[in-house]
Amino acid sequence: MIGGNMDMYIFMAIGGLMSMIGAMMSSRLQKKAQIYGNIPIRSGLTGAQVAQRMLEHYGIHDVSIVQGQGFLTDHYNPLKKVVSLSPPIYGGNSILSAAVAAHEVGHAIQHDTAYPFLQMRSALVPVVQFSSRIQQYVLMGAFMAMGMGSGMSWVMLVAIGLFAVTALFSLMTLPVEFDATRRGLEWLDASGISQGEEYEGAKDALKAAAMTYVAAALSALVMVFYLILRYASKGRR
Repeated sequence: MIGGNMDMYIFMAIGGLMSMIGAMMSSRLQKKAQIYGNIPIRSGLTGAQVAQRMLEHYGIHDVSIVQGQGFLTDHYNPLKKVVSLSPPIYGGNSILSAAVAAHEVGHAIQHDTAYPFLQMRSALVPVVQFSSRIQQYVLMGAFMAMGMGSGMSWVMLVAIGLFAVTALFSLMTLPVEFDATRRGLEWLDASGISQGEEYEGAKDALKAAAMTYVAAALSALVMVFYLILRYASKGRR
């Protein structure tokens, strides 16, 4: 039992460290959002108008643009075909508004063109939702079983599998987000809506957002590697 408790403490320490890194990336994003959210673009277009123009440019007419709630809660819903923009982005005419709106439309374009990584990530959503609900309980049972030497090593294998699903989803998210950013920035530049310093600001803001996904992916991978090492070390004893 002592060994099981120690494993849990180590797991919690690693989780705490990864959470701290994630919080640092999130704080950096908040600061960038505050900076670029207060710099208006010369075109004067709101985020909603930028999104609409980009959709029209790519000939996408079945995607709606709605105002959501909160801040930095912007997203694209592929099931409903809706680009949801938070109030400061939807009605704002800042560098941040243009950048975020173009990024989210980038996801709509991915959906329209059957971008492979978006399709794979979408297929994983129900599996990840199920895994997230039970993985902590399974892991606790695995640590207890290993601490008591009950020989129930299969429980740890199940836990590794559940965390591996989360890690895979996080890794799938990276190309999806980076590609949406690329599409958004290219269009902002080509359309003339954000060029020069405005373009560089949009790029900087979206880069900060991307780093939060990188931190999440690294955190998920570290957890999986740790669990595999713990399982392997127990097996050698």
